Amino acid sequence: MDWPKLTNSMPIQPLILAAGKGTRMKSDLPKVLLKIAGKPMLGHVLDATKSLDTLAPIVVAGFGSAQVQSAYPECVFVEQSEQLGTGHAVQIAGNNLPEGSTTIVLYGDVPLIQSETLCKVITAAENGLGLLTVDLVDPSGYGRIVRGSQGAVTSIVEHKDASTEELAITEVNTGILATSSENLVRWVNQLSNENAQGEYYLTDIIAMAVSEGISIKTTNPGSSEEVMGANDRIQLAELERAFQLRLANKLMSNGTSLADPNRIDIRGELSVGTGVEIDINAVFEGVVTLGNNVVIEPNCVIRNASIGEGSTIKAFTHIEGANIGAQVTVGPYARLRDGSELADGSKVGNFVETKKTKLGKGSKINHLSYAGDADIGENTNIGAGTITCNYDGVNKHKTKIGNNVFVGSNTALVAPVELADGSTVGAGSTITKDLEKETLALTRNKQIQVSGWKRPEKK
Repeated sequence: MDWPKLTNSMPIQPLILAAGKGTRMKSDLPKVLLKIAGKPMLGHVLDATKSLDTLAPIVVAGFGSAQVQSAYPECVFVEQSEQLGTGHAVQIAGNNLPEGSTTIVLYGDVPLIQSETLCKVITAAENGLGLLTVDLVDPSGYGRIVRGSQGAVTSIVEHKDASTEELAITEVNTGILATSSENLVRWVNQLSNENAQGEYYLTDIIAMAVSEGISIKTTNPGSSEEVMGANDRIQLAELERAFQLRLANKLMSNGTSLADPNRIDIRGELSVGTGVEIDINAVFEGVVTLGNNVVIEPNCVIRNASIGEGSTIKAFTHIEGANIGAQVTVGPYARLRDGSELADGSKVGNFVETKKTKLGKGSKINHLSYAGDADIGENTNIGAGTITCNYDGVNKHKTKIGNNVFVGSNTALVAPVELADGSTVGAGSTITKDLEKETLALTRNKQIQVSGWKRPEKK
């Protein structure tokens, strides 16, 4: 993204208001720590400031202040013990605003704000005050932007204090503004709480700026979703979907095929090659990389994993902490856990679980098996129902399986044990000793056949 150039030479000081309890959220967490796409709302706001090369953000915290500080120790914190309005929040932070800086006021529960938009507000603030406004079809609850006959902003009137004529205005205040720190501190220290709410409105500084002949320039966000806040779980869910759709649209614009852009969830960082296809209800968490021409079938959960070129992840597969090579097939209904490494051309099939296991090139674990703490060579076949018995109740042990090994179905490999290259294990065996190259191991009781056997009858 090419941001507008900041001609303002003053250092930029983000001031984030984040003291609200969020009573309607009905949560023990502070509101700003509730998550959008797996990250706290405050984290999204901080991300938006990072590309602007700002001073350390100042956060005004209140309810759950210790939790917020613990989550973001890189910030400077000011505590607002009484909730007396946005103007009051800026008042108590005033002593922390450095002289000679431009302060941009943000909100910890407005997580979809973009760096580009912040850049526009700061640019508008040069030699005056920059104000972010938006036109809404339904402006209920928002402060109205009042303009004079020449179109210049004269004041902001809060909804509860607005006249009938002012309530008809659809251009509203987002609360996001920027100006010199000296002006901001001077203005907020003059605020009064003589209004319907009995609060100190930050919006009242607009009229002060006008009275001093300070230039007020407005700018708009790229979309109204950028400036939407979350006051309850319904609004939080709406922001989640808006954020996810933004990510989905970015993927599709870069060539990724999504079966339904409304049914994908990205909760971290997803890097995608060309020709990738993602079906419905895919969830990506942490850091995930998909190579070229990867196919993700429906209802997969992929967390902190890389998937190589041309691989297919079949439906209902869960992958966590795994590295998957090229041209690999996984699933359906497979589970790859931490430390699983699948080499090029290997296959893990339905109802197979792996953990801390390396599967070599061309090797297969096709059905209903568990491979834990195992190194498996190339072109080896692990039969259905095979288990590496890696845990003795206290310690974990390793199973080593060489190249071109065939393990028959329903086999238990009791670790530590090693199967050398070319060895074969007959179905239904329990292997407790190492196998030499090109050998066959069987552990079975003799089959008995009883002639004339009659099944029990119900009495």
